[in-house]
Amino acid sequence: MLAKRVIAKLDIKTDNVVKGVHMEGLRVVGKPSELSRKYDAQEADELIYIDTVASLYGRHHLLDIMQSVAEESFVPITVGGGIRSLDTARALLRVGADKIALNTYAFENPGFLTEAAEVFGAQAIVASIHAKSEGSDWICYVENGRERTGEKVCDWVKEVEALGAGEILLMSIDRDGTYSGFDLDLVRQVADAVHIPVIAAGGAGDVSSIGDVLELDGVTGVALASVLHYERLSVSQIKADLTRRGIPTRPIREH
Repeated sequence: MLAKRVIAKLDIKTDNVVKGVHMEGLRVVGKPSELSRKYDAQEADELIYIDTVASLYGRHHLLDIMQSVAEESFVPITVGGGIRSLDTARALLRVGADKIALNTYAFENPGFLTEAAEVFGAQAIVASIHAKSEGSDWICYVENGRERTGEKVCDWVKEVEALGAGEILLMSIDRDGTYSGFDLDLVRQVADAVHIPVIAAGGAGDVSSIGDVLELDGVTGVALASVLHYERLSVSQIKADLTRRGIPTRPIREH
């Protein structure tokens, strides 16, 4: 089994990190620079920054945030929200982002995924999927979980892989912020549908729930927010407990 990634996910609104439940009722939990230092010190393997209102308002604060945190961070950074051009993506990558995450604009202009992958490499392109259960299926949502697309998740993930995405960031809207555990059926079906790495998000409540999803084939990491922001768990504690369970994690960095 390959080493699994424990990733801190920071949702951004204006210049604050926010968190809600079911991607609604967002509450301020801190500043990006403060939390990035905290999770870097805890040995997070990556950081993900998502501007939660960028697509809604047609603007984002990601470039300013990246400029303030990239110099202090020693781990790979993914940024998403409101990225609608190669110039914006290039600017973010130039100031320190390692990957860009696309959701709303990928639905509006699927060819942009291919363009971005051709210019920056598939390894730098993350397809961000917001999934909500409807009967026996899961449907994709955009605008940070506000707008229904009607597209089935398992159909869309196959399409984004074919278009050039190198990774899937899969968020369960139903489980987000609930501490009730990951939607293992959703994650399993998505991981089985594609050949690219899947990062699971939404529902982490304890180390057992994190271990359960990381044991699924094709799942290479978890993106965590509430359990870290509200200090129910730390990255260091999660890694230690996963190791005891026999799930390999990335080694502690030398300081």
